Amino acid sequence: MSEAVEEKLKNYRTAPFDARFPNTNQTRNCFQNYLDFHRCNKALSGKDQDTAPCQWYQRVYKSLCPMSWVQKWDDQLEAGNFPGKI
Repeated sequence: MSEAVEEKLKNYRTAPFDARFPNTNQTRNCFQNYLDFHRCNKALSGKDQDTAPCQWYQRVYKSLCPMSWVQKWDDQLEAGNFPGKI
């Protein structure tokens, strides 16, 4: 991983501004980063590559999403009835 990315991850505090979600309500941003994390893990794991870059999405969704939502989505993923496309 490049030094610039490692430095950003090290100094990470909270979710940065995302132009796709300019409004106050960050629900979609939360859900999109949850999906992006799992898509990234799936894609890189399938290619036998390091999944460390995916940790960015995980940090963002963990700072934006209520933990009850994340737990519910994790349970749905395990049960095979998650509504998103990963």
